[in-house]
Amino acid sequence: MRLSNFRYTLPKTKIADEPASPRDKCRLMVLNRRKKEIEHKVFEDITSYLKKGDLLVLNNSRVFPAKIFGQKEKTDAKIEVFLLRVLNKEAGLWDVLVDPARKVRVGNKIYFEEDVVAEVVDNTTSRGRTIRFLNPDIDVFSLVERIGTVPLPPYFTRPARESDKEDYQTVYGNQTGAVVAPMSGLHFTMPLLQKIQKMGVKILPVTLHPSLSTFNAIEVEDVSKHKMDSEYFNIPYQTAMEINEAKMHKHGRVIAVGTTTCRVLEANATVDGKIKFGRGWTDKFIYPPYQFKVTDALITNFQQPETTLLMAVSAFAEHRLLMEAYKTALKGDYQFLAYGDAMFIY
Repeated sequence: MRLSNFRYTLPKTKIADEPASPRDKCRLMVLNRRKKEIEHKVFEDITSYLKKGDLLVLNNSRVFPAKIFGQKEKTDAKIEVFLLRVLNKEAGLWDVLVDPARKVRVGNKIYFEEDVVAEVVDNTTSRGRTIRFLNPDIDVFSLVERIGTVPLPPYFTRPARESDKEDYQTVYGNQTGAVVAPMSGLHFTMPLLQKIQKMGVKILPVTLHPSLSTFNAIEVEDVSKHKMDSEYFNIPYQTAMEINEAKMHKHGRVIAVGTTTCRVLEANATVDGKIKFGRGWTDKFIYPPYQFKVTDALITNFQQPETTLLMAVSAFAEHRLLMEAYKTALKGDYQFLAYGDAMFIY
């Protein structure tokens, strides 16, 4: 497949600036792959497409307010530090982006709240640095909860607000470490999840911490040459066992909530459609054509053009069918991206 196959025009007016309220009142496009039919629903209607024995697999990654501001030693220049991922928790080492980067060099110290100090120990890219927090026993996650700002995606035209700390977060996220929300899960409310459970649908967690690579521009026309950044994942033993049991006895579908969940499952799949439990790092890249081994149905949002997210959904839905569905969404009242509407593909 070529990059140009995933190109379409997304008007700014179709990008949602605010989430639906309540979350499960957003629109839902239902795409039947076999019949090639589209239905228009509300997200809470997802229950009409679930049945007893199905497995709803959620990414329980939690976004932390990763943008913090400090002052450079001596000059007191204001520096934005975007915490990307922890490299060594005990040593206080983090991969970060800094802005303005030209003012931040190896050896510089940056001061934060309550005399918390970090030293720049390495350059990684033009804006990238590795920093080490010098305070012994510093809990960086507690620090950012006090002083951090939610790292909204770059397509937002407004600054982050305090309300985004809750809005840009799934109601079930409990594994802190993401700088990008697993956005397909943003539509669920606790009452909706409880209703789904009462139907006899099992709700199972996995973890994958989405990184900023989600928004990286693809710079090759042949998409097979694109390389994904590695991201941390964890598949609990119980989740793997439940999925393998369902696959073995064919008594329920595996429904992945989001492309991150789908990637975790497919990256750890065996040839016979079972999955392995455990944790690690994955750079799994799903694009057409791809034979899915675990995922039977997918809940997703409407994705940006020319992104790996769109490619993963395209591989699942069948490319031509998906792009026709996108044309329908663009002509209709659907909203796109993180705070936008949802799609159920089965």
